[in-house]
Amino acid sequence: MEPFLRQLQTIPEVAELIRRVEDGGCPAAVSGLQPVQRACVGAAVAAACGRPAVFLCGDEREVQVLSADLETLTGHRPVTLLGREWQFRPGAVGSRDWERSRLAALYALAQGEAPLVVATADGLMARTMPPELLRSLALTLEVGGQADLGQLTDRLLSAGYTRCEQVEGVGQFALRGGILDVFSPLMDQPVRCEFFDDEIDSMGAFDPGTQRRTRNVSSARILPAAEVLPHCAEGGLPGLADQLSALAEKLAKKQKTEAIVQTLREDAERLRSGAALGAADRYLAAIYPEVTVGVHYLPTDAVVFFSESGRVDERVKNTVLQQKQDVEALLSAGVLAGDYAHLTLTAEELYAALEEFPVILEDSLPTSRHPLRPRGLLTMNAKQLSSYGGSLETAVTDLEHYRRSGSAVLVLCGGETRAKNLHRLLEEKGIPAALDLSGAAMPAAGEVRLSLGALSAGSEWPSLKLAVLTEGQLTAPAMRKRQRARKDSNRQKLQSYTDLSPGDLVVHEHHGVGRFAGIQRMPVDGVEKDYIKIDYAGGDCLYVPVTQLDLVSKYIGGGEDTERTKLNKLGGAEWTRQKAKAKKAAKDLAKGLIALYAERQKRPGFAFSPDSPWQREFEESFAYAETDDQLKCIAEIKADMENPRPMDRLLCGDVGYGKTEVALRAVMKCILDGKQAAILVPTTVLAQQHYATAVSRFRDFPVKIEVLSRFTPAREQKRILEAAKSGGVDLLIGTHKLLQKNMAFHDLGLLVIDEEQRFGVTHKERLKEMSRQVDVLTLSATPIPRTLNMALSGLRDMSTLEEPPADRQPVQTYVLEHDWAIIEDAVRRELGRGGQVYYLHNRVESIDATASRLQKMLGPEVRIVTGHGKMTEQELSSVMQAMVDGEADILVCTTIIETGIDIPNVNTLIIEDADKMGLAQLHQIRGRIGRSARRAYAYLTYRRGKVLQETAAKRLSAIREYVEFGSGFKIAMRDLEIRGAGNLLGPEQSGYLMSVGYDLYLKLLEEAVLEERGEEKRIETECAADLTVNAHIPDRYVPSAEQRMDLYRRIAAIRTDEDASDLLDEMLDRYGEAPKSVLALLDVALLRSAAAKAGVSDISQKGSVLKLTLGAFHPQALVAVCGHAKYRQRLTLAAGETPALSLKLKPGEDVLEAARDLVEDLKLAAEESAAAASAGSTP
Repeated sequence: MEPFLRQLQTIPEVAELIRRVEDGGCPAAVSGLQPVQRACVGAAVAAACGRPAVFLCGDEREVQVLSADLETLTGHRPVTLLGREWQFRPGAVGSRDWERSRLAALYALAQGEAPLVVATADGLMARTMPPELLRSLALTLEVGGQADLGQLTDRLLSAGYTRCEQVEGVGQFALRGGILDVFSPLMDQPVRCEFFDDEIDSMGAFDPGTQRRTRNVSSARILPAAEVLPHCAEGGLPGLADQLSALAEKLAKKQKTEAIVQTLREDAERLRSGAALGAADRYLAAIYPEVTVGVHYLPTDAVVFFSESGRVDERVKNTVLQQKQDVEALLSAGVLAGDYAHLTLTAEELYAALEEFPVILEDSLPTSRHPLRPRGLLTMNAKQLSSYGGSLETAVTDLEHYRRSGSAVLVLCGGETRAKNLHRLLEEKGIPAALDLSGAAMPAAGEVRLSLGALSAGSEWPSLKLAVLTEGQLTAPAMRKRQRARKDSNRQKLQSYTDLSPGDLVVHEHHGVGRFAGIQRMPVDGVEKDYIKIDYAGGDCLYVPVTQLDLVSKYIGGGEDTERTKLNKLGGAEWTRQKAKAKKAAKDLAKGLIALYAERQKRPGFAFSPDSPWQREFEESFAYAETDDQLKCIAEIKADMENPRPMDRLLCGDVGYGKTEVALRAVMKCILDGKQAAILVPTTVLAQQHYATAVSRFRDFPVKIEVLSRFTPAREQKRILEAAKSGGVDLLIGTHKLLQKNMAFHDLGLLVIDEEQRFGVTHKERLKEMSRQVDVLTLSATPIPRTLNMALSGLRDMSTLEEPPADRQPVQTYVLEHDWAIIEDAVRRELGRGGQVYYLHNRVESIDATASRLQKMLGPEVRIVTGHGKMTEQELSSVMQAMVDGEADILVCTTIIETGIDIPNVNTLIIEDADKMGLAQLHQIRGRIGRSARRAYAYLTYRRGKVLQETAAKRLSAIREYVEFGSGFKIAMRDLEIRGAGNLLGPEQSGYLMSVGYDLYLKLLEEAVLEERGEEKRIETECAADLTVNAHIPDRYVPSAEQRMDLYRRIAAIRTDEDASDLLDEMLDRYGEAPKSVLALLDVALLRSAAAKAGVSDISQKGSVLKLTLGAFHPQALVAVCGHAKYRQRLTLAAGETPALSLKLKPGEDVLEAARDLVEDLKLAAEESAAAASAGSTP
């Protein structure tokens, strides 16, 4: 867009501004500029002066829009510096995403790598570490470089990193032997460095999910993980402790200082003992005595632009006021010391610092109130034009008008196809236009030029006789992060075992549900072996050798309350009964599904035609970038629709992941072929919401849309029913009113069902009738495990959306004790910015009391409503409607918002008794906020001073860890998925799923499906091996018990050489060279697998005798093997109920090798005899 900026520089007012910047004449105020023009003029001035530009905005939304505009104009990605989330409450834990994005921005500024900066005023006002300190703390690690691991660990700890066993989130590091894993704020993946002595031997980025390397890197930049680092105080931690003690002594002489004196003394003590300081932000002023704020990071030769100076000033004043109120509350609570309370600049200090720079105040309207006194006032004449979105028609009429008046027109299109479409359209309308995709030159007078780019709005520059039209900001390119390649690893299958900790319930395939007690190492026949101890009912316990861990899986039921699950007795018949029942149930399910599937296959459906240009145009008018998942799902759905058999697809994805868009594209495809589509939703509010979305998406297309729900008056209903019959409606959206008897369609082609699990049985029957021949797409917000999908493969087609849309902001989350003062503050803050609040209180009987308590606290003008599951659908939907329409400020509710609707204006969520909920639920509920460009806040609270039970305490620490580092997310998703599986399978099957645990249930289901289809069940005799071999994972190789357990579990599941080498690679990558005893484990696993294939069910060793118990009996084969010369005198066969072979080992012979050879011989002999038998039977 360089030619455009050059042209702008010729406008007299712009030239005047450039002169003022160069020769001093600032601050200067310019009025008449709308948001997009502020970006244009600013970029033009900065480009002409060759200086970096800093834009100050009033809020974060504006920062986003302005950044995207500047990126289009200059081709550089601006650095964005936003406000700080202070963490002052010692007991609370908060998420750190915002702080880390600040660190990355400050570092870019400190390095002078920021030609363009967009900041909010408060981002520049908050105190932070000095730039020289930030530069000195940033580490660069590179391959071949030298580093002492001990010193490196200290540096990371003092830079705010937390040491852990396995790196999952930003700000963590792990050290195993000579391997260092670290996740720094700048990275999208953590990095792993392998040291040889003190030299870095190799480096690679790895995926925190699988812990496997994804690509090699040659160097990595490690930034500090927090803005406030106690280690950096003068004299380190002891120095800081002395400072605090000294202040405590000074304050102790004054009145009413007991609380703060005690706090200071306790914190000083903590620092001396080397313990972590909670909420270190309180001591920022002690750690960095010199006042440094964001302003001091700005490039010295920068030009500063105020975008709408009135709003910037308002933001400055609000920040000062808010900070003052916060500080007062903290001072009176004795949490913060008055000496350290100066944490942000005052308005005067900020403006004084900014006066050092040439400042230009860009405003839309002339005003007399300027935050800085201008030395020149200019007015520009420029108009803002609205962007025309996807509607090319409006663009055409505007173009006609400009061409007639002799203006030059530059049209910015969002993509090449769009530009070509527009070009074609203009040709049809007889308007000549030049297609200039590289943006090489500006249009001449009366010329129309099409180029690529996306601004938030168009503008008209009368003095240049130039109009710039745009399609609007496609939030795509700016927001596109580097897409990570996601491999579907076979981790899915193994997920359930990774986090076994003592006390968890496990299922042993032959003995049932027991409680895992831990790993024990016992010497057997002079060799160390690891065993897993499992306790059963009645005080019995079972020791399982780790080589057979694949028979044990973690028990996962369908809910959160596993405390009540009964343990089985060892050797009782109860487990066999339970298993048989579940097996039968799985069989019935498989039968039913297969019958249904076969019937659908037989029925002819309608094959839709391939995509038309209209379809493409509809898809391109979507204002956001599709995620890869969305594109994949859309492709799968279209392929199904183009197929002549009726589609039956399930689309899973969290609320807000773009399911509706995927569905609407299918609807468009259906309508373009002249058929009708219907969308069925469970609640009235959802119907309204889908209707609104559909209307706005189809606004440029001749599609007739109607909505049927309780809100539709009777007369309308009748009209709509008639229209549906006669074909006068293309898309009908409705609640179960769509299922009434008199509902008939002219020609229905596609039925979309939202949240299927919320419809009753009778509704489902009626649905089945309706959907005999039509394509059906079902949407579900509860994710469903991929493993279940594989077990049902081909019976129900599933598409999943797993990645969130690109512009979802992180939610600032706190975990803290329930404290009404903090809650009042949080609610007022949200209402103060015009937002709404969810307050989650999960007990229906006391919900009204809580609501009235809030009402008393906040005053009568705050509008509070309550919502819970015991209300009727009507009451509930009117409450929800009130929230959607903004007629209520606070919704006090139970977890019903979990499967909720989208209200972008709700951006604060407060949860009581968060420790009673599982991570999965919390994660899903937290996803209800943070849907807009505003910062969202979630407060997860637990009761004050309550002694938590062990499980709740465990949950709480999991929640804290999840909030602070984003770890444990997998477990959360897994719990959610199991609930989803329960939903999908229906209540009856869920009962069986509970009785045997998810993993075993899946196994049974998979077998049942294969059997019903008449395919061969893989009958594998499970082979147990107990040999006197030194086979275990030493503690020094893998120090963490959980990770050892996980590896044992995965080694036991090995079936092929590929599996073994893959796992060996991973261990090499994560822990370094594997010791002998670990390699022996892999060998035992491979032996078990080979033996099972040869029909051996058990291999054991007593002294120098190796005994193989045979599961399958091949007499000829055995005779052949016993006749081998090498086994003469050594191999004996004991026939009996279970035939067995015994082999006497030679002195010093390797047991594993001998066993492997014997198994190999058995297998070959069995194959030969089978071949001979089949040859003999067909003479």
